[in-house]
Amino acid sequence: MDREMISRLSHVDHPINSPLDDESVRRLLHRTVDRGDERVLDLGCGEAAWLLRTLATHPDVTAEGVDNSAQALAKARKEAADLGVEQRLVLHHQDASEFASRQPFDAVLSVGATHAFGGLLPTLDAAHRHIVPGGRVLVGDAYWECEPTAAAREMLGEYEDLATTMDRVVAHGWTPVFGHISTRQELDDFEWCYTGSLATWALDHPEDPDSAEVLAVASTHRSQWLHSYRDSFGFVTLVLRRTSE
Repeated sequence: MDREMISRLSHVDHPINSPLDDESVRRLLHRTVDRGDERVLDLGCGEAAWLLRTLATHPDVTAEGVDNSAQALAKARKEAADLGVEQRLVLHHQDASEFASRQPFDAVLSVGATHAFGGLLPTLDAAHRHIVPGGRVLVGDAYWECEPTAAAREMLGEYEDLATTMDRVVAHGWTPVFGHISTRQELDDFEWCYTGSLATWALDHPEDPDSAEVLAVASTHRSQWLHSYRDSFGFVTLVLRRTSE
Protein backbone atom coordinates (compact mmCIF):
# COMPACT_ATOMS: atom_id res chain seq x y z
CA MET A 1 0.00 0.00 0.00
CA ASP A 2 1.37 3.42 -0.95
CA ARG A 3 2.06 6.21 1.52
CA GLU A 4 -0.78 8.36 0.20
CA MET A 5 -3.33 5.66 0.97
CA ILE A 6 -1.86 5.20 4.45
CA SER A 7 -2.12 8.94 5.01
CA ARG A 8 -5.75 9.03 3.84
CA LEU A 9 -6.79 6.14 6.06
CA SER A 10 -4.93 7.42 9.11
CA HIS A 11 -6.68 10.79 9.14
CA VAL A 12 -10.27 9.61 8.81
CA ASP A 13 -10.96 10.37 12.48
CA HIS A 14 -8.76 13.48 12.75
CA PRO A 15 -9.37 15.66 9.67
CA ILE A 16 -6.92 18.37 10.72
CA ASN A 17 -3.56 16.82 9.92
CA SER A 18 -1.94 18.32 13.01
CA PRO A 19 -2.31 17.84 16.79
CA LEU A 20 -5.01 20.48 17.26
CA ASP A 21 -8.57 20.13 18.49
CA ASP A 22 -11.58 21.94 17.03
CA GLU A 23 -11.48 24.80 19.52
CA SER A 24 -7.78 25.44 18.91
CA VAL A 25 -8.38 25.49 15.16
CA ARG A 26 -11.27 27.92 15.60
CA ARG A 27 -9.23 30.30 17.75
CA LEU A 28 -6.24 30.23 15.41
CA LEU A 29 -8.39 30.93 12.37
CA HIS A 30 -10.19 33.74 14.22
CA ARG A 31 -6.83 35.41 14.86
CA THR A 32 -5.70 34.90 11.26
CA VAL A 33 -8.86 35.74 9.30
CA ASP A 34 -10.43 38.49 11.38
CA ARG A 35 -12.06 40.82 8.83
CA GLY A 36 -14.06 38.14 7.08
CA ASP A 37 -13.38 39.18 3.48
CA GLU A 38 -9.78 38.04 3.08
CA ARG A 39 -8.11 36.16 0.26
CA VAL A 40 -6.53 33.11 1.91
CA LEU A 41 -3.86 30.73 0.62
CA ASP A 42 -2.93 27.35 2.09
CA LEU A 43 0.44 25.96 1.02
CA GLY A 44 0.35 22.19 1.43
CA CYS A 45 -3.39 22.18 2.04
CA GLY A 46 -4.00 18.42 1.83
CA GLU A 47 -7.76 17.94 1.98
CA ALA A 48 -8.15 21.69 2.59
CA ALA A 49 -9.66 21.28 6.06
CA TRP A 50 -8.41 24.70 7.21
CA LEU A 51 -9.77 26.43 4.11
CA LEU A 52 -13.13 24.67 4.22
CA ARG A 53 -13.66 25.73 7.81
CA THR A 54 -12.72 29.30 6.95
CA LEU A 55 -15.02 29.45 3.93
CA ALA A 56 -17.93 27.92 5.85
CA THR A 57 -17.55 30.52 8.60
CA HIS A 58 -16.95 33.59 6.40
CA PRO A 59 -19.19 33.92 3.31
CA ASP A 60 -17.06 36.72 1.85
CA VAL A 61 -13.70 34.93 2.07
CA THR A 62 -12.12 33.46 -1.08
CA ALA A 63 -9.39 30.85 -0.89
CA GLU A 64 -6.79 28.90 -2.82
CA GLY A 65 -5.04 25.71 -1.81
CA VAL A 66 -1.95 24.00 -3.17
CA ASP A 67 -1.01 20.36 -2.74
CA ASN A 68 0.71 17.58 -4.68
CA SER A 69 -1.88 14.93 -3.76
CA ALA A 70 -4.57 14.55 -6.40
CA GLN A 71 -6.62 12.30 -4.09
CA ALA A 72 -6.58 14.83 -1.26
CA LEU A 73 -7.64 17.63 -3.61
CA ALA A 74 -10.41 15.50 -5.06
CA LYS A 75 -11.80 14.96 -1.57
CA ALA A 76 -11.48 18.69 -0.86
CA ARG A 77 -13.48 19.52 -3.99
CA LYS A 78 -16.25 17.12 -2.99
CA GLU A 79 -16.45 18.53 0.53
CA ALA A 80 -16.44 22.08 -0.82
CA ALA A 81 -19.40 21.19 -3.04
CA ASP A 82 -21.21 19.57 -0.11
CA LEU A 83 -20.70 22.75 1.92
CA GLY A 84 -21.72 25.01 -0.96
CA VAL A 85 -18.42 26.90 -1.01
CA GLU A 86 -16.88 25.46 -4.18
CA GLN A 87 -17.30 28.74 -6.10
CA ARG A 88 -14.99 30.48 -3.63
CA LEU A 89 -12.25 27.83 -3.58
CA VAL A 90 -9.52 27.25 -6.17
CA LEU A 91 -7.25 24.23 -5.76
CA HIS A 92 -3.89 23.75 -7.47
CA HIS A 93 -2.35 20.32 -8.00
CA GLN A 94 1.38 21.01 -7.72
CA ASP A 95 4.25 21.23 -5.28
CA ALA A 96 3.58 24.02 -2.83
CA SER A 97 7.20 25.16 -3.08
CA GLU A 98 6.74 25.83 -6.82
CA PHE A 99 3.44 27.70 -6.61
CA ALA A 100 3.39 31.22 -8.05
CA SER A 101 0.35 33.39 -7.40
CA ARG A 102 -0.83 36.21 -9.64
CA GLN A 103 -2.01 38.33 -6.73
CA PRO A 104 -0.91 38.46 -3.10
CA PHE A 105 -3.06 37.10 -0.31
CA ASP A 106 -4.21 38.61 2.97
CA ALA A 107 -3.41 35.42 4.88
CA VAL A 108 -1.16 32.45 4.13
CA LEU A 109 -1.52 29.13 5.96
CA SER A 110 0.93 26.24 6.19
CA VAL A 111 0.33 24.03 9.21
CA GLY A 112 2.21 20.77 9.45
CA ALA A 113 3.61 21.15 5.94
CA THR A 114 7.00 22.78 6.51
CA HIS A 115 8.72 19.64 5.16
CA ALA A 116 7.56 20.73 1.69
CA PHE A 117 9.86 23.74 1.90
CA GLY A 118 12.77 22.26 3.83
CA GLY A 119 11.90 23.62 7.27
CA LEU A 120 10.17 26.37 9.20
CA LEU A 121 12.18 29.37 8.03
CA PRO A 122 12.04 28.45 4.31
CA THR A 123 8.28 28.04 4.77
CA LEU A 124 8.06 31.58 6.11
CA ASP A 125 10.12 32.82 3.17
CA ALA A 126 7.66 31.16 0.80
CA ALA A 127 4.69 32.65 2.65
CA HIS A 128 6.27 36.10 2.49
CA ARG A 129 6.36 35.90 -1.31
CA HIS A 130 2.58 35.48 -1.40
CA ILE A 131 1.36 37.90 1.25
CA VAL A 132 0.26 41.53 1.20
CA PRO A 133 2.01 44.06 3.45
CA GLY A 134 0.49 43.70 6.90
CA GLY A 135 -0.89 40.26 6.11
CA ARG A 136 -0.78 37.30 8.46
CA VAL A 137 0.83 33.90 8.28
CA LEU A 138 -0.50 30.88 10.16
CA VAL A 139 2.24 28.26 10.45
CA GLY A 140 2.57 25.12 12.55
CA ASP A 141 5.68 23.08 13.17
CA ALA A 142 7.28 20.68 15.62
CA TYR A 143 9.79 21.43 18.35
CA TRP A 144 11.50 19.39 21.07
CA GLU A 145 9.99 19.73 24.53
CA CYS A 146 13.07 18.04 25.95
CA GLU A 147 16.18 16.37 24.59
CA PRO A 148 14.95 13.63 22.23
CA THR A 149 16.31 10.14 21.91
CA ALA A 150 18.64 9.47 19.00
CA ALA A 151 15.89 7.35 17.46
CA ALA A 152 13.38 10.19 17.71
CA ARG A 153 15.76 12.70 16.13
CA GLU A 154 16.56 10.31 13.31
CA MET A 155 12.88 9.55 12.76
CA LEU A 156 11.39 13.04 12.92
CA GLY A 157 14.24 15.37 12.03
CA GLU A 158 16.25 18.23 13.41
CA TYR A 159 14.17 20.58 15.52
CA GLU A 160 15.02 23.06 18.28
CA ASP A 161 13.42 23.64 21.65
CA LEU A 162 10.47 26.07 21.79
CA ALA A 163 12.43 29.11 22.98
CA THR A 164 15.08 28.67 20.29
CA THR A 165 12.42 28.10 17.65
CA MET A 166 10.75 31.38 18.60
CA ASP A 167 14.07 33.23 18.67
CA ARG A 168 14.81 32.03 15.13
CA VAL A 169 11.41 33.13 13.87
CA VAL A 170 11.80 36.60 15.37
CA ALA A 171 15.37 36.96 14.10
CA HIS A 172 14.08 36.03 10.64
CA GLY A 173 11.89 39.15 10.60
CA TRP A 174 8.58 37.95 12.02
CA THR A 175 6.56 38.96 15.09
CA PRO A 176 4.14 36.52 16.72
CA VAL A 177 0.71 38.07 17.32
CA PHE A 178 -0.86 34.85 18.58
CA GLY A 179 0.09 31.24 19.13
CA HIS A 180 -0.94 27.89 20.48
CA ILE A 181 1.16 25.13 22.02
CA SER A 182 -0.55 21.79 21.50
CA THR A 183 -1.56 20.21 24.78
CA ARG A 184 -0.69 16.69 25.85
CA GLN A 185 -4.30 15.70 25.14
CA GLU A 186 -4.14 17.15 21.61
CA LEU A 187 -0.85 15.40 20.93
CA ASP A 188 -2.09 12.08 22.27
CA ASP A 189 -5.47 12.32 20.55
CA PHE A 190 -3.71 12.87 17.23
CA GLU A 191 -1.57 9.75 17.68
CA TRP A 192 -4.44 7.59 18.93
CA CYS A 193 -6.56 8.66 15.96
CA TYR A 194 -3.70 8.01 13.54
CA THR A 195 -2.98 4.49 14.76
CA GLY A 196 -6.59 3.71 15.64
CA SER A 197 -7.96 4.65 12.23
CA LEU A 198 -5.43 2.41 10.51
CA ALA A 199 -6.06 -0.49 12.89
CA THR A 200 -9.83 -0.15 12.57
CA TRP A 201 -9.66 -0.27 8.77
CA ALA A 202 -7.38 -3.32 8.84
CA LEU A 203 -9.60 -5.19 11.30
CA ASP A 204 -12.74 -4.27 9.33
CA HIS A 205 -11.19 -5.53 6.06
CA PRO A 206 -9.45 -8.79 6.97
CA GLU A 207 -9.80 -10.16 3.41
CA ASP A 208 -8.16 -7.14 1.80
CA PRO A 209 -4.63 -7.94 0.58
CA ASP A 210 -3.36 -4.76 2.28
CA SER A 211 -4.95 -5.49 5.65
CA ALA A 212 -1.92 -7.09 7.30
CA GLU A 213 0.40 -4.33 6.07
CA VAL A 214 -1.88 -1.57 7.37
CA LEU A 215 -2.17 -3.25 10.76
CA ALA A 216 1.62 -3.56 10.89
CA VAL A 217 2.02 0.13 10.04
CA ALA A 218 -0.34 1.04 12.89
CA SER A 219 1.53 -1.19 15.33
CA THR A 220 4.95 0.14 14.29
CA HIS A 221 3.84 3.76 14.50
CA ARG A 222 2.26 3.25 17.92
CA SER A 223 5.45 1.64 19.22
CA GLN A 224 7.62 4.45 17.83
CA TRP A 225 5.38 7.08 19.38
CA LEU A 226 5.29 5.49 22.82
CA HIS A 227 8.91 4.36 22.98
CA SER A 228 10.76 7.03 20.99
CA TYR A 229 9.17 10.47 20.89
CA ARG A 230 6.00 10.86 23.01
CA ASP A 231 7.88 12.53 25.87
CA SER A 232 9.93 14.88 23.70
CA PHE A 233 7.76 15.90 20.74
CA GLY A 234 5.90 19.21 20.80
CA PHE A 235 3.93 21.24 18.27
CA VAL A 236 3.47 24.99 18.09
CA THR A 237 1.15 26.95 15.80
CA LEU A 238 1.85 30.65 15.30
CA VAL A 239 0.05 33.64 13.82
CA LEU A 240 2.79 35.92 12.49
CA ARG A 241 3.24 39.31 10.88
CA ARG A 242 6.32 40.79 9.34
CA THR A 243 8.16 42.98 11.82
CA SER A 244 8.93 45.47 9.05
CA GLU A 245 7.90 45.39 5.41
